Amino acid sequence: MFDQAQPVTAGNLPAPVGPYSPGMIFGKLVFVSGQAGRDPATGHLAPDVTAQTEQVLKNIAAILQAAGSGMPHVLRCLPKMNEVYSRAFGAHRPARTTVQVAGLPGDGLLVEIDAVAYIP
Repeated sequence: MFDQAQPVTAGNLPAPVGPYSPGMIFGKLVFVSGQAGRDPATGHLAPDVTAQTEQVLKNIAAILQAAGSGMPHVLRCLPKMNEVYSRAFGAHRPARTTVQVAGLPGDGLLVEIDAVAYIP
């Protein structure tokens, strides 16, 4: 029988801009919704691609931590900026995908990253 999916919740997570959860846990997997470079404390979008990518990865790390996982357990991730990506993951190289973000909600949104991780 399948496990029940449950949303990832914590007070410091970025608020979704639509009717979805920041992340969902199913069994030992964590599915992180696409994250923007928005600071969850202020709601402000970071000013450029590098800063947005850094904020996105901080948001993903917070969601994974709330789910009982972390960046070393990411199996797939969608990054745009390789330099920031390398700093965030070190030698760990999860699979990744890219998409055009022009149609995403939010003026000034330059980066969106999602992830799939496991809970050790």
